[in-house]
Amino acid sequence: MTGRRIRPMTADDCAGVAGIRVAGWRYAYRGLVPQAYLDGMDVAEEAGRQRARLAAGDGSVVDLVAEAEDGTLAGWAAYGPYRDGDVRTEDGELYALYVPPERIGQGLGRTLLTEVTGRCAAAGHRRVFLWVLRDNARARRFYTAAGYTADGTEEHFELAGIQVPEVRYVRELV
Repeated sequence: MTGRRIRPMTADDCAGVAGIRVAGWRYAYRGLVPQAYLDGMDVAEEAGRQRARLAAGDGSVVDLVAEAEDGTLAGWAAYGPYRDGDVRTEDGELYALYVPPERIGQGLGRTLLTEVTGRCAAAGHRRVFLWVLRDNARARRFYTAAGYTADGTEEHFELAGIQVPEVRYVRELV
């Protein structure tokens, strides 16, 4: 990743991260979640949620951004302790990983995922979990190529009145 860097997210990054997240959802989840939900996503509202979440954080969730060579934001990842319901465990969890659609295939997602995995290992986590939409074949291939495997656990969440299935992936770190 010559000329690019991964760094902690700041409040000044919230609008850029919101744009990346909304564009990422609209690109990756088209046909997988209700289109009306995707169309209704608002970058300004998402930026406000990001600012509030970042300000209220207790330090257990780590947000990282990738900067492109020109200093613009080119990716975002968030991770922290694995959530088993409302209980946090000693394992790590990747909560989010997005790059703008026009940057897919440039190695930014892989670099962010490698950074998160390394930080989780350095923090002493034995495993890292993540959830991916069951029908998101591109993302599933991406995580499999990075050493994550589906562990057979599936859950659903409701979005705009529709049940959306997710599968859990895990990577052993020790």
